[in-house]
Amino acid sequence: MIRSERAHLHVTALSHAGKVGKNNEDRYAVSSYTLGEDDPTPSLFAVVSDGIGGHLAGEVAAELAVNYISQEVAESNAQQPKKILEKAIRIASDAIASHAAVHLDRQGMGGTCACAWVIGERLYIAHVGDSRIYLLRGGAIHQLTTDHTWVQEAIDKGILQPEQARDHPNVHVIRRHLGSAKPPEVDFRLWLRGDENDTQAKYNQGMTLQPGDLLLLCSDGLTDMVWNDEILKTVQSSPNLKAAGQALIDLANQRGGHDNITVILVSVPSAEQPKTRRRKRGFLDRFLGDA
Repeated sequence: MIRSERAHLHVTALSHAGKVGKNNEDRYAVSSYTLGEDDPTPSLFAVVSDGIGGHLAGEVAAELAVNYISQEVAESNAQQPKKILEKAIRIASDAIASHAAVHLDRQGMGGTCACAWVIGERLYIAHVGDSRIYLLRGGAIHQLTTDHTWVQEAIDKGILQPEQARDHPNVHVIRRHLGSAKPPEVDFRLWLRGDENDTQAKYNQGMTLQPGDLLLLCSDGLTDMVWNDEILKTVQSSPNLKAAGQALIDLANQRGGHDNITVILVSVPSAEQPKTRRRKRGFLDRFLGDA
């Protein structure tokens, strides 16, 4: 792919350390491309990683995750998005594990990842851990990903009800993460309706985005504090994309801000809006503008 000066979607991204004095161990990146010199199809890739591990190890792991995944995607031809994403995530996981192996003070470090890749109008996602991706469409919010946590497994098995999950002592026990000794299974299920089986959810990959659609990628510092319906209401009541991102972070902080909070918002222009916007230069740029 070829780096592009303009993104075909509106984007804003914000990150905050939270209110408890914790280092910000979240990392994120958004990059735009065209597929090639002879193919002007636009492409936009976004990734969020939430670091795991103390003594700065979490932020190192998250940085490695974002860098390796983004670089692998950037150097690809975008012809097989799922295979590219799977390879990128596994390379990042191996890099984190290798780094921890030679730095004794960073053993056990790891990270989550949530990746959204829009090629033209088609969406591909991949994730590991409990960072989430949402689609806001037609006045409704759809959680496209499933948390890889003990609590989510208990909900799936009927042991817990969703309303019991937030305050459960195992709420942050993650079942999959980058940097594990065994490469994590990358999750390609995309839950558009919520009632699909696993196979149907995987077939949703490559779904066509519609004018007015909005994607949200976020770390659990947001979703621990703010319910899905509150996310929808907050975004709907905001005057623009940057204000929506700030409002989400402010709400999480107002409720305690117990963890780092990162949000990336990506919106598809409506028919009357321009499809491009100016963006900053450089590899792994952080989008900080409004839309």
